[in-house]
Amino acid sequence: MSGILFPHPDLGRPAVDKSQLSERDICSKLILPAIQAAGWDTLTQVREEVTFTNGRVMVKGTIVRRGKKKRADLILYYRTEIPVAIIEAKDNNHSVGAGMPQALGYAETLDIPFVFSSNGDAFLFHDRTPGASPKERELPLDQFPSPDELWNCYCVAKNLPASSRPVVQQEFHADGSGKSPRYYQLNAINRTIEAVARGQDRILLVMATGTGKTYTAFQIIWRLWKSRARKRILFLADRNILVDQTKTNDFKPFGSAMTKITNRTADKSFEIYLALYQAITGPEAAQKAYREFSPDFFDLIVIDECHRGSAAADSAWREILEYFSSATQLGMTATPKETKYISNIHYFGDPVYQYSLKQGIEDGFLAPFKVVRIDIDKDVEGWRPTAGQTDRHGEVIDDRIYNQKDFDRTLVLDERTKLVARKVTEFLKGTNRYAKTIVFCADIEHAERMRQALVNANADLVEENSRYVVRITGDSPEGRAELDHFIDPESRYPVIATTSKLMTTGVDAQTCQLVVLDQRIQSMTEFKQIIGRGTRINEEYGKLFFTIMDFRKATELFADPAFDGDPVQIYVPAEGESVVPPDDDDGEVEAASVDEDGFPVIDGNDDGEAGLGGDTVIAPGKRRKFYVDDVPVRVVGERVQYIGPDGKLIVESLKDYSRKAVRKEFASLNDFLTRWTEADRKQAIVDELEQQGVFVEALADEVGRDYGPFDLICHVAFDQPPLTRRERAENVKKRDYFTKYGDDARAVLQALLDKYADEGIDDIESMEILKVQPLSSFGTPLEIVKLFGSKQDYLRALKDLEAALYGEVS
Repeated sequence: MSGILFPHPDLGRPAVDKSQLSERDICSKLILPAIQAAGWDTLTQVREEVTFTNGRVMVKGTIVRRGKKKRADLILYYRTEIPVAIIEAKDNNHSVGAGMPQALGYAETLDIPFVFSSNGDAFLFHDRTPGASPKERELPLDQFPSPDELWNCYCVAKNLPASSRPVVQQEFHADGSGKSPRYYQLNAINRTIEAVARGQDRILLVMATGTGKTYTAFQIIWRLWKSRARKRILFLADRNILVDQTKTNDFKPFGSAMTKITNRTADKSFEIYLALYQAITGPEAAQKAYREFSPDFFDLIVIDECHRGSAAADSAWREILEYFSSATQLGMTATPKETKYISNIHYFGDPVYQYSLKQGIEDGFLAPFKVVRIDIDKDVEGWRPTAGQTDRHGEVIDDRIYNQKDFDRTLVLDERTKLVARKVTEFLKGTNRYAKTIVFCADIEHAERMRQALVNANADLVEENSRYVVRITGDSPEGRAELDHFIDPESRYPVIATTSKLMTTGVDAQTCQLVVLDQRIQSMTEFKQIIGRGTRINEEYGKLFFTIMDFRKATELFADPAFDGDPVQIYVPAEGESVVPPDDDDGEVEAASVDEDGFPVIDGNDDGEAGLGGDTVIAPGKRRKFYVDDVPVRVVGERVQYIGPDGKLIVESLKDYSRKAVRKEFASLNDFLTRWTEADRKQAIVDELEQQGVFVEALADEVGRDYGPFDLICHVAFDQPPLTRRERAENVKKRDYFTKYGDDARAVLQALLDKYADEGIDDIESMEILKVQPLSSFGTPLEIVKLFGSKQDYLRALKDLEAALYGEVS
């Protein structure tokens, strides 16, 4: 920006003692007038105190907390939802650039190129655009850049040609409800629009399940459509329910301009088209409805869940994209597929924007999870039949050792199924028997057996409503009909759904609180999709976290760097190379025949795996499994893991984790004691530790409810023998601490000490404690304070009381 900033007229500010102004006053009295004088409209282009995260949900034991939300002091927008600058303010006792580190962190998250810090004396300006020189310089208050100056620099930095800028400036859709995109949705939308404006014709967006990909797609399409940069648009999905939900909900504003392609019929009078892949193509020429449109009919195609069929070079679905090759094509997925045989990146290019599960949990937009890992003896040790042993159908069982990868695929141990059902039921009885639960099974037949076992294990609730447990699989119209009820937060039934592949993707189960894994999962893509069934938050219905119950060691995939890392292209075909992935490449094989809803058509030629999120089916006349009864099974290992602040599963005990976290924050016991003593509010230290995942309430559940935060931390982290709150209170009384105060003040302190013994330090630190019994019996808070002389004298007495309580560690 060097050389393009021009001085503005003097702001005419009256003389003021800046050192007496708060940070908020610096904003309102000095910074806002400066940017207003530069030409910024403070009503439409300036937003103050912008909160852009929800605060991480932290779970320890039965304790659930929200972390701190991130908030920017000021964000400047050239147009609605097009942020170009961020300003971090500090009071005048700080330097001009004191807010810069924080502002830069926020700017990187929010994808904002221009960063300012100010203490009311001047602005420190940082230009994040590549090649900017100088990167930082100080500007007087009356030389803040105008909107057009920053916008021109923004367009140059983004390489946006002048002819395309109206497209980028096109307003977002607003429905009057005040709903606006979350920051990461805004980043994804703006990055995509800018890529289109630069002429990029293949675009990939990677956004974790539950982060609003469809709403993001709508805003992208809306802006391109309204600006007429793209006039006819096709939205492709692989599930009827996805298309219908999209048409009814997020895409509703398109109104009469929108249609859904059905019955393989093309009506060319619309501008926005929604379709199933399988509704417009097929193996027969007559099924290729997309050919009723000319190759240049559509100028934008959005491919939902593009990791599925369109990812493979030889996919039948890919022919649609190749037919409309002149159109801009936007692929959207939570799980880009990168294998030796299939690559989203090879087709679409590197993602223009990524928002991961880890970041979503950190920001508080996605639900964290606990993992209950259960090992069964036959899974770990294996099982071998006796010589000549037959199964329940009289078939001689092949003589070999069967283990986890065989169970429910080639050999069924009936007692194992019952054990899994019992453990799931025990968990629900210990938490909430009406918590929505999905049980992922090896195939459709396994899902049916699991349904029966769960019905028997929950006979009391099944008697109340037979839909308490249902099987939702591709071969069952009755089960598929229950899917809408399962995902409806207002519908109590069904509670437990057993499935195979059908519910791995495209199921918006906002209130799902338990995901049970009883299938072997080798595909990272499939694993991430399954985990995504539980990651949505619905605070209205009390859904803030979920639990994964793993019977197949599937959650070992959490330790794979690929689980939440950046997608890396693996498949690089040689010129002219044609490759066909083996059927077991990653657990997903495209179905040979599917109906218009995206479900597998089952016939005698189907040998099992159905892609498109379908289910494994056993063809008639084929027996691929041995069924063995009365083989005892038992649990040999069970442990609970939870996700830490770094996004990794914590496998150690709560005490061990807390010890490490506290010692990371405090170098020694003396360091902790010093910080505790000097803190104006002890609860501030407790809150700070909570941000590191140390919950004193959860520690109290393990160590003892009568101990306060001070003793819990000293004991767990520094091996000090703890004292209960009452023991500490009694020690103070024995030292005759109150003699220096008058009778009335001494009585108040005695009452505060009793309150501490009963309820803890947080309560007595609050002035509100003076409004409740027995403190209120001494008078109003003002009258009580006067017993000590003044408010400052009362606060000093309280601090002395705390010093007496914690004057010695034990």
